[in-house]
Amino acid sequence: MSHAVRTIAGIAVLLLLAVIALWLMPPYFENFRLQQYVNDLAADAGTASQPPEAIRANIVKKAAALGLPVQDADVHVMHTESTFRIQVLYLVHVDLLGYSVDLHFRPAAGGL
Repeated sequence: MSHAVRTIAGIAVLLLLAVIALWLMPPYFENFRLQQYVNDLAADAGTASQPPEAIRANIVKKAAALGLPVQDADVHVMHTESTFRIQVLYLVHVDLLGYSVDLHFRPAAGGL
């Protein structure tokens, strides 16, 4: 194989990887924004006094606004006398030119 062909093949592979990265970037970016929202909720002292259902509904609403497929069952609010924790477990299905991948996300905040 000539040097020019190898160079072109290498560039083609790099371009393909860049396209895949660009295709996968939006769910990661929106998950980052959801993580920031969950962090803000957990840091707000007033959040711990709200019922878990209200916290859950706020998170699901924010996720929907970000275009993330978060359902009520994906949001776990744990509250004891000494700790308050929010955990969201969800997945985003992405189709990539004949191949599909499920991206698993776990934003969480609060005490252990």
